[in-house]
This record gives sequence, C-alpha cells and structure tokens, in this order.
Amino acid sequence: MTTTKIHSVVCIHSRVLVVFYTPCKCWQFRIVSPGGTVLGDYPIYYSAEAAAKAGREWIYQNH
Repeated sequence: MTTTKIHSVVCIHSRVLVVFYTPCKCWQFRIVSPGGTVLGDYPIYYSAEAAAKAGREWIYQNH
C-alpha cells in the first residue's frame, strides 16, 4: 500500500492546486478544474515548494 501525503490544497483562479508526496514518485502536483477534471504534468519534484511553484505556473499559463 502506498502512503500519499497531501502537503497543500489551494484555490487559484477557480482551480484547486493539490501538492502531494508519494514515496515512489516524490513531490507532485495536480490541478482540479472547475468542472472536476484532474489536470497536470507528471514530472517529479524534490521539494513541496518546487511542486507548488510548478503548479502555480501551470495554472497561470493555462488560465
């Protein structure tokens, strides 16, 4: 069983940014659109701050 830890959940421009950690994939982010679609790139990040920054940039570029 994989243990996933949620670091932060933030609403930006009507989108929800979720930053989380999994032991095999390190830090990642996902975006939940206003319609409920889960979006985001799938690279790994080595800190929660790096994943959050990438997620915010993704939202601003795709807003």
